[in-house]
Amino acid sequence: MMESAPDLTVDELAARAGVTVRTIRFYSTRGLLPPPEIGPRRVGRYGPDHLSRLALIEELQHQGLTLSAIERYLAQLPPDLSAQDLAIHRALVASWIPDTAEDATRDQLERRVGRELTEEDLDRLAAMNVLVRTDQPHVFRIDPGLLHLGARLLDVPIALETILAARTVVIEHTRSAARELSRLFKDEVWEPYRDGGPDAEEVARMKSLSAHMQPMVVQALVTAFQRSMKEELREWLGTGGHDGRADRTDRDGVGGAAGR
Repeated sequence: MMESAPDLTVDELAARAGVTVRTIRFYSTRGLLPPPEIGPRRVGRYGPDHLSRLALIEELQHQGLTLSAIERYLAQLPPDLSAQDLAIHRALVASWIPDTAEDATRDQLERRVGRELTEEDLDRLAAMNVLVRTDQPHVFRIDPGLLHLGARLLDVPIALETILAARTVVIEHTRSAARELSRLFKDEVWEPYRDGGPDAEEVARMKSLSAHMQPMVVQALVTAFQRSMKEELREWLGTGGHDGRADRTDRDGVGGAAGR
């Protein structure tokens, strides 16, 4: 899908990202955010790439990185990453962070997604597990990691049933891959130690190893899935050509620096 042009004021960007205007200006002075496009009346306009970068910064902070470490991380990313590329980086960072949920009123939710939500919109977000209705009519339990994705899907001209069917396919096959990879790890790495009766130190080491492997496995799965989807689309659309950006992503992995 085409990315929309920058059309958010700094106040709108802050509301969408769930941060303060002061935070955005501070990040800009540190070089964590690219400068806005200057529109009429010298008003700065922000777009999807700023929103995605703010979400990535938030995930990196949850991971415990300092601002200096985040600066170094972002400096390694190619300068032409799109909002979608940044969203993939965020997904990879978030993949080994414990699941979190937040309570939000309807007004707060609408500020976060940048639009008024109808009852049908809320039903669609609930069906996608982006939010859960609570006993209070205007308070929702939201999944911050899925919120922006769910909001974008509201504008996709695809029936809800199709989106849910696609979600079912993804969940089914990712669980199958996780099950097979876990079995492989257990059979080839864990079992040999069990035969010798591992002590508490060895058990702790193996648990640490499996935790460190998770982000690498997630990156490998995302990269493989991207390549497979490109091949399927090329076959479906009958195009055999490659554009430079796709080739760079294939060569370098997810965004070129996700695993650095």
